[in-house]
Amino acid sequence: MFHISNENPYESEQECMLIGLMDQPEKFSGDLQQLDDAFNGRLTDLVKEGDISAKYQSVAVIHSLGCSSIKRFVFIGLGREKDLTVDRLREAVGKASKELKQLRVESFSIALDSFVGGGITTEKCAWIISEAYTMATYEFYGYKQKSNEPEIIVEEITIFTNEDMKETKAAFQTGWTFGTGTNHARTLVNTPSNMLKPSDLAAYAAELADKYGFEIEILEKEEIEKLGMGAFLAVNQGSNEPPFMIVLKYQGKGEWTDVLGLVGKGITFDTGGYSIKPKDGIVGMKTDMGGAASVLGAMDVIGSLRPERNVVAVIPATDNVISEKAFKPDDVITSMNGKTIEVLNTDAEGRLVLADAVTYAKMHGADRIIDVATLTGGVIIALGLDKTGAISNNEKFYQQVKEASAKTGEFIWRLPYTEKDKERVRSSKIADLNNSPGREGHAIMGGAFIGEFVEDTPWVHLDIAGTATTNKEYELGPAGATGVMVRTLALLVIEEKNWN
Repeated sequence: MFHISNENPYESEQECMLIGLMDQPEKFSGDLQQLDDAFNGRLTDLVKEGDISAKYQSVAVIHSLGCSSIKRFVFIGLGREKDLTVDRLREAVGKASKELKQLRVESFSIALDSFVGGGITTEKCAWIISEAYTMATYEFYGYKQKSNEPEIIVEEITIFTNEDMKETKAAFQTGWTFGTGTNHARTLVNTPSNMLKPSDLAAYAAELADKYGFEIEILEKEEIEKLGMGAFLAVNQGSNEPPFMIVLKYQGKGEWTDVLGLVGKGITFDTGGYSIKPKDGIVGMKTDMGGAASVLGAMDVIGSLRPERNVVAVIPATDNVISEKAFKPDDVITSMNGKTIEVLNTDAEGRLVLADAVTYAKMHGADRIIDVATLTGGVIIALGLDKTGAISNNEKFYQQVKEASAKTGEFIWRLPYTEKDKERVRSSKIADLNNSPGREGHAIMGGAFIGEFVEDTPWVHLDIAGTATTNKEYELGPAGATGVMVRTLALLVIEEKNWN
């Protein structure tokens, strides 16, 4: 599908070509001069008239009308070179990719060197362009009756560059893999809960294991009971759908040491239980398994790229529904590690399933843990819809996660986590912990509760309640699931040289 060439891009026969423009030119020069000559200077006229612009995120589609062997050109404004960053490049290419999709082409090419600038290397440009295109053109087709219009699939992409062709192709493939893993996570989150039950999450994990050779363990209810996962079982006990504790292991080193644990909340639908959500709040709760989707998406990337790392992924999968068997406020339950929990809010169920999941991740040798969860509405009140909230007990590990998130453009913001927060979750008069110490600092309390089970293991908690979905289209995707944190988790694993 991907082809790399060091030939002159403007002499090739192509259905469509993407060209980046920086620092608004008065006229075309350099390699583009040859193209302008083929148009008898008309491209320069279009620049002067403002139809082609280097203004950031401007997109111009120009038909060659026989002046070139390339049928169409898509000029992408990148702004001033000194202002160009990876994030700005990613978003500009994402916007242009949406325009490209509307052209319904089966192949296109990229004049890669026209995008290189601002200190961004050719390989990084290839990665970002590929990642942005893949994410921006994602679509969840849903369940409407299909039209008779034939689906157009891009079958060939040609990248023209004067730089190292092998390294460029590898970088482009990596970006594509990151984008594809993100899109797979998006599809999981977008799928309705009657079509994505806990058993379906387990089946999807089994598909990944078969594809990439992961070691897999799927605990069913009887085994979960034997292990004493009382917090996880309490959330599930009102349901007719059986629970599954899903474990995937990727071993990229000779010995099972220095293991990163990725734990994802897998609540396939959350009614809130007897602390039932209001009618407006319950809509969209199919997305409450967004953390599980992020972890599975990251494992998809990791399995494809095969870094020399050890990773264990743990996903507690269940729904949280109401029945005569469901757990209730005032119940006291016992977690896997023996701590008792007074349930004051059945809608604070995510921290309960994660309590047993992080305990199980430690049993599988996790030396560091990142949990990802659509955990609290409180994080939205605190940070809005564009920031992921973070809590950590380890400064160095947090900084590593933060650095990865900065590179992927998935913004995280660290919330305070103090001894007084720990005291609040230990404030039950009849149990070791309570699962809902009040609305004040709600997002912090959710993370602090999980911290009681992580204990001294280096840990980062990521609350994606605000960022897992978006209600409007944006440069890198449509409205709906975002696949947030797939790329951050995967990049942390692939690029980090030393976690110690």
